[in-house]
This record gives sequence, structure tokens and C-alpha cells, in this order.
Amino acid sequence: MPFHVEGLVAIAVFYLAILAVGIWAAWKTKNTGSDGDRSEAIIVGGRDIGLLVGGFTMTATWVGGGYINGTAEAVYVPGYGLAWAQAPIGYSLSLVLEYPPAVPARTKIPSVTYTNIMLFWCCFFPIGATISVIIDININLSVIISALIATLYTLVGGLYSVAYTDVVQLFCIFLGLWISVPFALSNPAVTDIGFTAVHEVHQAPWLGTIGSLNIYTWLDNFLLLTFGGIPWQAYFQRVLSSSSATYAQVLSFLAAFGCIVMAIPAVLIGAIGASTAWNQTEYGVPDPIANKEADMILPIVLQYLCPVYISFFGLGAVSAAVMSSADSSILSASSMFARNIYQLSFRQNASDREIVWVMRITVFLFGASATAMALLASSVYGLWYLSSDLVYIIIFPQLLCVLFIKGTNTYGAIAGYLFGLVLRITGGEPYLYLQPLIYYPGCYPDENNIYVQRFPFKTLAMLTSFFTNIIVSYLAKYLFESGTLPPKLDFLDAVVARYSREHMDKATLVKSDNIVLNELAPVNPRHSLTLSSTFTNKEAFNYVDSSPDLSNTEDN
Repeated sequence: MPFHVEGLVAIAVFYLAILAVGIWAAWKTKNTGSDGDRSEAIIVGGRDIGLLVGGFTMTATWVGGGYINGTAEAVYVPGYGLAWAQAPIGYSLSLVLEYPPAVPARTKIPSVTYTNIMLFWCCFFPIGATISVIIDININLSVIISALIATLYTLVGGLYSVAYTDVVQLFCIFLGLWISVPFALSNPAVTDIGFTAVHEVHQAPWLGTIGSLNIYTWLDNFLLLTFGGIPWQAYFQRVLSSSSATYAQVLSFLAAFGCIVMAIPAVLIGAIGASTAWNQTEYGVPDPIANKEADMILPIVLQYLCPVYISFFGLGAVSAAVMSSADSSILSASSMFARNIYQLSFRQNASDREIVWVMRITVFLFGASATAMALLASSVYGLWYLSSDLVYIIIFPQLLCVLFIKGTNTYGAIAGYLFGLVLRITGGEPYLYLQPLIYYPGCYPDENNIYVQRFPFKTLAMLTSFFTNIIVSYLAKYLFESGTLPPKLDFLDAVVARYSREHMDKATLVKSDNIVLNELAPVNPRHSLTLSSTFTNKEAFNYVDSSPDLSNTEDN
């Protein structure tokens, strides 16, 4: 296959155009916010992102390269099909369930930077695969180039750059994929997808089936995608950037609808791949399944079933999808580290300028880590599942405890975290060629002799993490409050010290258990000096009416 100079020029022009929009948005950020609030402008866009831009950036954050390529892959793979393409429905439901009308004041959502790196990893592999197929350059080189461009592009602006470029990128995704679909459908090598949906022609019907032996696996994965899609840092970052609580609610529903709409062309492309006689195309034999290139079915369809100039539109669509999620993931990971780890744990008095520079440095570090992981990837859809896997098992149970279970604390959170992680790792992972240590009922070896679990062990791990959090929290509370353990052993300040008024941060005190997001907009609180603030409990706020005014005593 010849090297396409035109394709390289097209992708270069696209990247330059997006970069120009990003630079303009960065300039706008710099000229609309004060120097003292520079980090807040970068992280949450000054909390004045409107409904239109917010809806676009929320949708574009979910509709990434892994989402589009992975959905097409799931529909194409024989034995799976549309029935197993759960991401569009699962993530749309997570957006509907995600936003309550009010956020409890005690909520400090524990986040793991690794999950953002994994999402970032899901971004780079699809664009690397697409560029390597359509332009015909080495896939590893294309992954590295794409990673460098996405990393450098994010540095020019923060959330404003991400949000405004998302508007352009979402338009490119919609236009590029829908332009490609009619040309692919009309290719002589493609059988009517309506017929191949229920009849076996070149492979099993692309609608797919859910066998009785696999029903629990299907449910396990569906719950993982739905509830694992809730506690994402990128989502809450956009909620907090909304100009009002009402806008935050509406944009969540808009994004849920947008995710479904944007998945339709990816589903059609996967169906086209399953309906194609590849021996009648320039791709030849064996087919992509036999060549172990099912993860690249979308760029393969664009390359071999569409005219060259149309395939470049599709390349632009995938590039836009990748960048719309890559920039969000970079920003989420770097801002989370700078605020939640660096400032709260090590440099409580760090200046705004210092925080901004820490964010910039971590952008490169996380980008390098994600790039290394992308070079080892074997399945786009597998990566997409894994990006929600740890969130579902580790973060989601802690979110439930923080929001709805009274009395949970840091000790329970750590225990739940460890138990959930251990159960997840010991269950194995075929996508990472990790053999299980615990063989649940129904376990069987795949073609690579890696054992696959049919038992819903991921949900079991999540529930174990949840109940462990509660049990250990109440056990620690009983041991300290009964005097069984001396107060000095409460080294995390999670039970004893949290009731001490001297450890309260007056800037965070409220008179109601719940505060709506628009009340948070003008607040710029001083960060707590202890790690226990990550798991602040509601009881601490019961003392607000009786707490003395310490402003005068501090001067004395």
C-alpha cells in the first residue's frame, strides 16, 4: 500500500486548525481571569461554561477514539456483535444516573490518576491504528506522534481550550463518519447489512447473541460500564465548570443523547466490516479477524471500502474523536494530581503559579505513561472496558459510601480499596494476558490458554469493596470511641481528630447537609491541612452552629 502524502497533509492541516482554536481559547482564558485564579480557570474554566459549549464538551469527552473504534470492533467480531457493544448504552445511562439535583457538602470523591491514564491510553491506540492503516506509516510511530501532538496541544490552554476545541471536534466526528458510511455501504464487496444482521454470510450475524452461559458475563460488563462510568474526574470537572446547577443537569442529559447518536455510524461501520467479502477487496485474504486486526476494523473499512479522499474525512473524524478525549484525560489527570495530591499532601501553601507549573509537568509524565501502555495494547474495546474496570471496583463503592453511608471513614476506604483491588487482580484479565489466581465457577481457557471468568467476579469485587469499607469504618469508630484503642493510634485523623474544632476548616462549613453547585461558584476555600479531608463526613458539619469565631483569638 503506497504512502499517502495527501493524507499526511490532511491530518497536519486538521491538527493545526484544532491547535489554532486551542490557542485562541487559551488567550481568552488569560484575558478573562485574574492571575490569582489562573489554576481555577485552567481546571474548571472559571465556572462559566455555558449550556451549548458544555453539552458539546461533555459529549466529546465520552465519544473518544476508544468509544468509536471499540464500538465498531465489538459489532464486527464474530460471536459478539451488536448485542455485546455495551459502551453506548452503558455510558449513556451513566450520564443519566450521574448527576443528582444536589451534591452533599461532605463529598470528597476519591480519585485514582491511573484511571485517567488508562482512558488516555484508549485515546492514543485508535488514532495510531487509524493513521498507520490509512497513511501507511508504522503504528508505533503514529502513536508517539499523536501523543506528542495531544500533549503539546493541551498545554496551551486548560478547560477553555478543551471545551472550545470539543465543539469543532464533535462536528468533525459527525461529519467525517457519516460521509464515509454511504460510500462503504455501496461498495460491491459489501452484502446488504440488513440481511447479514440475522443470516450468516461471510461470518456470524453481526447482531450477535447472548448465550445462556454468558448471561452473567454480559450483566457483569454492563453494570461495570454503567456504574463505572459515574465517578469520572472528567465528568465532575465539567459539572463544576457549568455556569449553573440547572445547566449541569441539562448538559448531562444532552451528553447522554449525544453518545447514542455518535455511536450509530460506528455501529454501521462494524456491521459493514462483518458483511464484506474481503477477498474481493484490495485487503485480500485472510480477513481482518484471521490477521488479528479486528481492533482496526474502522480504519480498514475506511481504507479499503471508500474512495481515498473519503477515507481522509474518516481519518479526520477519528483524529477529532481521539483529541476530544485525550485533552480531557490529560487535563483531568494533571489537575487531579496537582490539587488532590501535590497541594493537599505536600505543599498546602503552594502558590497558584506553582500549581500551574506542576500541572504542566505532570501532563508530560502522564502522557509518556499512557503512550507506553498504548504501544502494548491489543484491543481497543478491551482498553475501553479496562478504563472503567478499576473505577467500578475501587472508586464507585467509595463514592456510594461517601454520599449515602453515614460514618464511613478513611480506614474503611483504604481497606475497601485494597480488598477490591486484590479480588480484581486475582480474577485475571485476558486483555493483559493475566492468568487468574482464583478460578470462579464456569472459568474456561481461551485460544491463548488464558482462563476467562464467566462468573460476575467484577461485581463481586465491587460489593466486597463496598461492604468492607462500611465494616472497617464502623469497627474503627467503635474501637476508638470505646477507648479500646488510644487516640494517638488514629494516625489518619479519621475518627478522633475530625470531631475537634481546631481541625475544622471554617471555609468549608455550611449550615445545610446539601449545597447546590451554583452556590459553590464564588467560593475559593483554603485547602485542608490533613489527608483526612478527602473523606470528610457529614457529622463534622453538625457543629457549625456551636463553633466559636476564632478570627479574633488567632490574632491574640
